[in-house]
Amino acid sequence: MVQEQRDRITFHQDLEIIEIDFTDLNFSNSTEVNQMYDCLEEAIAESGYDKWFFLVNYSGTRIDSSAWFAFSRRGRDLNLAHSQGSVRLDASEATRQEIERRANTEEFDANLHATREGALERISTFKSQRLAKVTHEENMKREDLLERVTFEVDDQIMEINFSNLTFKHSDDVNLAYDFIHECVDAAGPKWYFLVNYENCHIYPEAWIPYSQRGKVLNIDHSLGSVRYAPGSEEEEEIRMRAESQEFRPNIRNTREEALERIAEMKAEA
Repeated sequence: MVQEQRDRITFHQDLEIIEIDFTDLNFSNSTEVNQMYDCLEEAIAESGYDKWFFLVNYSGTRIDSSAWFAFSRRGRDLNLAHSQGSVRLDASEATRQEIERRANTEEFDANLHATREGALERISTFKSQRLAKVTHEENMKREDLLERVTFEVDDQIMEINFSNLTFKHSDDVNLAYDFIHECVDAAGPKWYFLVNYENCHIYPEAWIPYSQRGKVLNIDHSLGSVRYAPGSEEEEEIRMRAESQEFRPNIRNTREEALERIAEMKAEA
């Protein structure tokens, strides 16, 4: 499956284009959508470049109603994080109507074209952002993270307190995860993670680096992770990524319920 998905992704380095071939694909559920977008995120990370023009071929593509939310959400995140401009090719009438409807409600340019030549011509009018220095408005400081990572040694629990934090962009994500890595490297290799998401907000453009850094941290140091009190947006994103990355989201409403789940995980282990 992964190789089949990768075969649908082509990088045209000289044109700064990533061509995504959804031809004749049927996205029948959100899991298939999330698997495809995971593959896209990994391919871009491996490409060596953060910004690309997106050329997406929708010829014969079918997106079932149950998959549209995930498709729209993951596409939005990918575009905000990596797109210099997106053009869509030869959408079927049903898909075309849905893309145009969402473009109107979500305020983006659908850029739909009937031919690849027309799509490439449209991309040629876009300006490259690769040489432009990316600057982010300072939002989070190291001081904001102090005392937010604590260890309950006897219970093998590392508690991460993201309450009342806002991750606006990759700088915020990298600052937080660099700090967490420092803490866990000093404390020891493996812990159960208890993560407080109360009133935590993660902007769409921050979700991809947040997911990637979190995945690495979990692989390197987690015995299991439990999250509690996320807002609806954050909970939905966590559940979508859990579908495709085959981990249990383990989301609870309260800290007490989260601790009970960690006790269950220990018993299961």
